[in-house]
Amino acid sequence: MKTLLAILGLTVMLSAANGSALYQKCAACHGLKAEKQALAKSEVIAGWKSDKTLEALKGYKAGTRNTKGMGALMKGQMATMSDADMKALADYIATLK
Repeated sequence: MKTLLAILGLTVMLSAANGSALYQKCAACHGLKAEKQALAKSEVIAGWKSDKTLEALKGYKAGTRNTKGMGALMKGQMATMSDADMKALADYIATLK
Protein backbone atom coordinates (compact mmCIF):
# COMPACT_ATOMS: atom_id res chain seq x y z
CA MET A 1 0.00 0.00 0.00
CA LYS A 2 2.85 2.40 0.83
CA THR A 3 4.40 1.69 -2.56
CA LEU A 4 1.15 2.50 -4.33
CA LEU A 5 0.80 5.78 -2.43
CA ALA A 6 4.41 6.66 -3.23
CA ILE A 7 3.84 5.98 -6.93
CA LEU A 8 0.66 8.08 -6.94
CA GLY A 9 2.46 10.89 -5.14
CA LEU A 10 5.32 10.80 -7.63
CA THR A 11 2.87 10.80 -10.54
CA VAL A 12 1.16 13.93 -9.17
CA MET A 13 4.53 15.64 -8.68
CA LEU A 14 5.69 14.79 -12.20
CA SER A 15 2.39 15.96 -13.64
CA ALA A 16 2.70 19.28 -11.83
CA ALA A 17 6.29 19.72 -12.99
CA ASN A 18 5.32 18.87 -16.55
CA GLY A 19 2.40 21.32 -16.39
CA SER A 20 4.73 24.04 -15.16
CA ALA A 21 7.15 23.38 -18.02
CA LEU A 22 4.33 23.31 -20.56
CA TYR A 23 2.95 26.59 -19.23
CA GLN A 24 6.17 28.44 -20.07
CA LYS A 25 5.05 28.99 -23.66
CA CYS A 26 1.66 30.23 -22.41
CA ALA A 27 3.20 32.76 -20.03
CA ALA A 28 4.24 35.13 -22.82
CA CYS A 29 0.59 35.99 -23.46
CA HIS A 30 -1.20 34.91 -20.26
CA GLY A 31 1.41 36.12 -17.74
CA LEU A 32 3.62 34.20 -15.32
CA LYS A 33 0.66 33.50 -13.03
CA ALA A 34 -2.06 33.50 -15.71
CA GLU A 35 -3.06 36.97 -14.55
CA LYS A 36 -3.23 38.68 -17.95
CA GLN A 37 -5.79 38.86 -20.71
CA ALA A 38 -3.89 37.29 -23.60
CA LEU A 39 -3.40 39.89 -26.33
CA ALA A 40 -5.92 42.03 -24.40
CA LYS A 41 -8.68 39.71 -25.67
CA SER A 42 -9.01 36.57 -23.57
CA GLU A 43 -10.34 36.11 -20.08
CA VAL A 44 -7.85 35.97 -17.22
CA ILE A 45 -7.44 32.22 -16.70
CA ALA A 46 -5.92 32.33 -13.19
CA GLY A 47 -8.29 30.56 -10.84
CA TRP A 48 -10.00 28.47 -13.52
CA LYS A 49 -10.76 24.95 -12.40
CA SER A 50 -8.83 22.21 -14.19
CA ASP A 51 -11.94 20.79 -15.89
CA LYS A 52 -12.89 24.19 -17.36
CA THR A 53 -9.38 24.76 -18.68
CA LEU A 54 -9.11 21.23 -20.09
CA GLU A 55 -12.42 21.64 -21.91
CA ALA A 56 -11.21 24.92 -23.40
CA LEU A 57 -7.85 23.46 -24.47
CA LYS A 58 -9.52 20.46 -26.11
CA GLY A 59 -11.96 22.76 -27.90
CA TYR A 60 -9.13 24.88 -29.24
CA LYS A 61 -7.22 21.80 -30.39
CA ALA A 62 -10.31 20.41 -32.14
CA GLY A 63 -11.02 23.78 -33.75
CA THR A 64 -14.47 23.98 -32.15
CA ARG A 65 -13.66 26.86 -29.79
CA ASN A 66 -13.05 30.41 -31.01
CA THR A 67 -13.50 32.64 -28.00
CA LYS A 68 -12.93 36.30 -28.90
CA GLY A 69 -11.24 35.34 -32.16
CA MET A 70 -8.46 33.40 -30.46
CA GLY A 71 -9.38 30.03 -32.01
CA ALA A 72 -6.78 29.88 -34.79
CA LEU A 73 -3.94 31.08 -32.58
CA MET A 74 -4.79 28.67 -29.77
CA LYS A 75 -5.37 25.78 -32.18
CA GLY A 76 -1.77 26.22 -33.31
CA GLN A 77 -0.58 26.27 -29.70
CA MET A 78 -2.47 23.07 -28.88
CA ALA A 79 -1.61 21.20 -32.10
CA THR A 80 1.32 19.24 -30.65
CA MET A 81 -0.10 18.69 -27.16
CA SER A 82 -1.29 15.24 -26.18
CA ASP A 83 -4.31 14.68 -23.96
CA ALA A 84 -1.90 14.01 -21.07
CA ASP A 85 -0.08 17.28 -21.76
CA MET A 86 -3.33 19.23 -21.83
CA LYS A 87 -4.43 17.60 -18.55
CA ALA A 88 -1.09 18.43 -16.89
CA LEU A 89 -1.30 22.00 -18.19
CA ALA A 90 -4.89 22.42 -17.00
CA ASP A 91 -3.98 21.02 -13.58
CA TYR A 92 -1.09 23.45 -13.32
CA ILE A 93 -3.17 26.46 -14.38
CA ALA A 94 -5.69 25.55 -11.66
CA THR A 95 -2.94 26.12 -9.07
CA LEU A 96 -2.37 29.69 -10.23
CA LYS A 97 -4.38 32.23 -8.29
